[in-house]
Amino acid sequence: MSTLLRHIFSGVILSLILFIALFSVWFMTFPPDNWSSLWEREIGDLPFILFALLLCMLAGACYGLFSGFGLKRQLHMMNLYLQELQSGKHPNAEFEKPSLPELQQIWDGLGRLNKQQTEQIKIFQKSANEKAVDHEKQVQAMVSLERQRLARELHDSVSQQLFAASMLMSAINEGESSPELTRKQMKLTEQMIHQSQLEMRALLLHLRPAALKGKTLKEGVEELLSELIHKVPMTVTWKLESFKLPKGVEDHLFRILQESVSNTLRHAKAEQFDVLLIRREQMAILRITDDGIGFDVEQAKTGSYGLQNIKERAAELGGLVKIISLPNKGTRIEVRIPLIEQETGGETL
Repeated sequence: MSTLLRHIFSGVILSLILFIALFSVWFMTFPPDNWSSLWEREIGDLPFILFALLLCMLAGACYGLFSGFGLKRQLHMMNLYLQELQSGKHPNAEFEKPSLPELQQIWDGLGRLNKQQTEQIKIFQKSANEKAVDHEKQVQAMVSLERQRLARELHDSVSQQLFAASMLMSAINEGESSPELTRKQMKLTEQMIHQSQLEMRALLLHLRPAALKGKTLKEGVEELLSELIHKVPMTVTWKLESFKLPKGVEDHLFRILQESVSNTLRHAKAEQFDVLLIRREQMAILRITDDGIGFDVEQAKTGSYGLQNIKERAAELGGLVKIISLPNKGTRIEVRIPLIEQETGGETL
């Protein structure tokens, strides 16, 4: 039973109890000479006592309706406020404070929770922004680490694939296999070389600077995707809105896109790659979609370094990551970063 119906039913029951109690006291104090007159006297074709009973019940139902409607409206407002918090948004003072003291305590608690989350996100984004500003001091160390990572990637993927292709070509050159087996070996060699090319292109994309080097996020993404079109036989489309972001947020979103491109080139076997960057209701939204082979999201949670890296970067900004993928149905990664106003050096970002 809904809150509104419960209040109406309670009002009717309360009015009925009050009616019985008042009439009992009245009849005991001033007993009528003729009890049948209560039924013989009519108001609007209804006996007097029945009319009085219905009138009291109607008054109780109206009272329950108005009180229940008010309570339902306040509960609905608090539910909307809580949904805003759960979605990563941070509601402001546009919500009306409940009038009931019990609900006011819960409302004040939600307000304190909202304030704490907002302050935490400010700290996260300020820290990310400071890291971006001081990034130049760490370039040499990052270059060294990147060289080690690239060497490891080349050894673990490209080098091994090229070695396997070389061994197959040696077997083919022996000339001892049947024509059918030779065709299969040639096909497998072609696939290995093609995969090695994709691995190399993914690694080359990671050689791009971690910072945007004076470019806006929109400019950096356009340059990255334009380069991807010329190097990979894949349809690439994008829709990018231009809006101002803190430096740390821009760098993290750019690296998230790089990681997604790398994952797509290595594993997805996709023909279509789409990127969306928009701002909606104080949220920066980056959505990356491909039509590749997909994967099992539950299995990838513990085994994918790339996806874990994306989630960690979003978490550093107080954001959320939603990954949807099905086998042979493609993959969609959506990153939502809340944009909190904060003052830095006299400017509000």
